[in-house]
Amino acid sequence: MLTSLWRNWRTWRRGGSQLDVILSNADPQAPLAERNLWLVDLGRWLNRPDGEPAREDGRDPRHARLRYLLQVLERNPAVAARTAATLRSVLVDNDPTALLCDTGVASRPGFWGELWRRVVAWMLPPTVNQGDMSGLFTLLFRRAGDAQWIESLDDETLARVRALLRLKEDDPAKEPDALSAPTPDALARRLDQALTSSMQVLVSQVGAVGLSQDIRSRVPGRVEESPFFTLEGTAAELFDSTPDTPHEVVGQRLNVLRALLDDCRAAGDAVYEELKRNGVAVDVVYQIECMKLRLARIELLLGVWIDPTQRHRYAHLMAELIRCTLARSSIRHLAASSLLQLARRVMDRSAETGEHYIARDTLEYMDMLKASMGGGFVVAFTVYVKFIITSAHLDKWMEGLLNALNYAGSFLVIQFAHFTLATKQPAMTGPALARRLDAAYSPDGREAFVDDTLAMLRSNAAAIAGNLAVVFPLAWAIQWLAMRFLEQPLIDADKAQDTLQSLSFWGPTPLYAAVTGALIWVSSLIAGWADNWFALHRVHDVMAYGRRTRYLLGARGAVRWAGFWRRNVSQIAANVSLGLMLGLLPALVSALGSTLEVRHVSLSAGQIAAAIATLGWELVHTQVFWLAVAGTVATGALNVIVSFALAFNVALASRDMRRDDRVSLTAGVRRRILRRPAALFWPVKPRATPVQS
Repeated sequence: MLTSLWRNWRTWRRGGSQLDVILSNADPQAPLAERNLWLVDLGRWLNRPDGEPAREDGRDPRHARLRYLLQVLERNPAVAARTAATLRSVLVDNDPTALLCDTGVASRPGFWGELWRRVVAWMLPPTVNQGDMSGLFTLLFRRAGDAQWIESLDDETLARVRALLRLKEDDPAKEPDALSAPTPDALARRLDQALTSSMQVLVSQVGAVGLSQDIRSRVPGRVEESPFFTLEGTAAELFDSTPDTPHEVVGQRLNVLRALLDDCRAAGDAVYEELKRNGVAVDVVYQIECMKLRLARIELLLGVWIDPTQRHRYAHLMAELIRCTLARSSIRHLAASSLLQLARRVMDRSAETGEHYIARDTLEYMDMLKASMGGGFVVAFTVYVKFIITSAHLDKWMEGLLNALNYAGSFLVIQFAHFTLATKQPAMTGPALARRLDAAYSPDGREAFVDDTLAMLRSNAAAIAGNLAVVFPLAWAIQWLAMRFLEQPLIDADKAQDTLQSLSFWGPTPLYAAVTGALIWVSSLIAGWADNWFALHRVHDVMAYGRRTRYLLGARGAVRWAGFWRRNVSQIAANVSLGLMLGLLPALVSALGSTLEVRHVSLSAGQIAAAIATLGWELVHTQVFWLAVAGTVATGALNVIVSFALAFNVALASRDMRRDDRVSLTAGVRRRILRRPAALFWPVKPRATPVQS
């Protein structure tokens, strides 16, 4: 039994039965499920992986297989007629509506419903006994190159396929009955009817989405003026045309319908603009994307239906449906297409914040330096609060919570005092740079991108320098004053020694620093999400005009309160979330049996300064000190590089920029740095271009 199972599995892996067996099983009178399975076997034979014929003129091997199949049928008229009848019966008896209308377009009203449908479809393949052409397509075409090989078929091969489908069974002994295989004329009528009915279904779906509350409320004007309102009636007039209808009338109706389709597409773009201003809702974006796909499908079917003289019309339609079938089964494609606008909104919000962290001239550079020195002042006290919390030897969760409050409080003080913390900048400046890519396809746009990249690097260097210039001497001075006047150090010698060893480069410090950089980036995503949620749900209006808020604060106070949150909600969300993650994540990892610590360059520098004040300046002659310094340098580099790389790449993905353009821009930045390295540390005026006489 096991041998038989193994043999059957190997046969299935190699492409199923041989061609002669498949053709002998063709039976137009068989149950629909058996005929569908027969067609799937024939498709697997065309796609079988082993024993493929040699490529001819670089063509796909499946072209040679299809020509071989046609040659065999042409040499056996009886088999060819039976095969043609079976093919026609499969095309007629399977309902093509789902294939033409829903393939490539989500069949669920929301993102999460469609996601669940695709997960289930991935686990459970479609059945063959339901009379659904969409499920049959899914079983027939499973490779990425299936659409290409069908679309690239030559005229001769397509003509032979059409001739095969027109073959009739020639059996005088067989009397016609209701169960006879459909004739070629019946197949042609069925295909024409399928095109018109599918377009009417698509038009109804587009109209339903466009007139829904989510879309209608975001499109200006009265509902009677909406293109969605008259779309279905206009389409019905066109599809009710008979062969006796004058061509001029049909052409006029077709032009009116296409103009309405363009207006519907423009209305969808207007909704996108409204979402950019007032916040992105994933479900609304999802509905607009589905509507645009249906509009494109209507245009595709119209092109096939209105011009029956096209030789390749069904081959092109079939290739497009195959591409859509593969995309519809892809969970990754769904996530990428549906979340693109949300990612762009989040990145755009981060970009708006990041603009404040890019110093482009000397005045902005000095302001950045001063703000970062203020940030270093706050961090110095954060270091000692952390030492006090750690020395209390509390429960891990309580210690983590107190550390989280310490970090979040410090970050909020830095924000509202208009100070700067160096390593938080890259997560914001990355999206700001990526937004410059929208204009990077012109020479001036590329130059602006290179200038801003250098300004960003220079700003980060200034922020780190300002933080360290204050946090190091201040942390040392606090410990020295405590020992001088309180006669008791804030941290003892053993704690100082352990701190230095924990910061060593030869240890987990680089890993911890990279994780901290990733958390900084996650906090920027949370900031963008919070701002988007605040705008989408119109929380500002709720605060400004809510009865309770106005009763407590008064009309002017409610407006000011709402304005405060609109200006600061993203930064508050970023700072609080980052503080909670830095404080509680180590406790969570510890509860799971592992170890994780926070490695932030400013905090590490303050800890080294406190250790020097405790152990004395003789410490600088020891190896443990310099390993801790090396670990701090690596911490700063990894904090910046990881957070910036994650933010920049997500922002790039939201703009779908090509790889060649990225490489070109990177090369431009590298050339500018090599030509003017001083621009990395101080604003340098561009050199004047000599005027040629």
